Amino acid sequence: MFKNEYQGGAFVEIFSAQGKNPGAKWKILGSPSVIWKEFDKEVKSFVFVLEGSSQTNKIQLPKENKQILGLIQRFLVLQIYVPLGQDFSTELLITDLGNIKRRLYLSTVHKELSSTPLHAKIPLFMIKRKIWCNLCIDLVAFTSEIFKGAVFQSLDGIVVSANCKLRKIFTLKSKPQDTADKDGNSAPWNS
Repeated sequence: MFKNEYQGGAFVEIFSAQGKNPGAKWKILGSPSVIWKEFDKEVKSFVFVLEGSSQTNKIQLPKENKQILGLIQRFLVLQIYVPLGQDFSTELLITDLGNIKRRLYLSTVHKELSSTPLHAKIPLFMIKRKIWCNLCIDLVAFTSEIFKGAVFQSLDGIVVSANCKLRKIFTLKSKPQDTADKDGNSAPWNS
């Protein structure tokens, strides 16, 4: 999807809740009663809401499993709000320089890191709840640390599961500035 697109700029936008049909390029798994678009007054922007079971209610890009994203920038950022007491997960399909496809499954359900040569379950215990935040994932560091010796080549798929509100997903070429205040809280953005 993005493999033949220009990715030399500061960022590549993968998802935005703005516009008439923000989920058009995504495969949406779940009924409209549990996945919808709404205006969020706190961030003064439209957001995508995913509720219910994280096993059945999710969005996936690309729509077709045979397609790949081909995103090469190092950092993946999800502008996200996770409700208190709710579980959240995201699954990333990456390819390394040896053309080996691997999965990173990040979830609030996992209590400890576990990995096989092709799959890793990563706990998201550090994610802030009941506040908007930029969840930033260093794909190069995750790939090399978890899959010893592997070198990140591309992000080829992403699945975001309930429960969350999602404003944007994008990749960054450079490490973003830390937007947390002295208490570790992220302030809502106005972009």
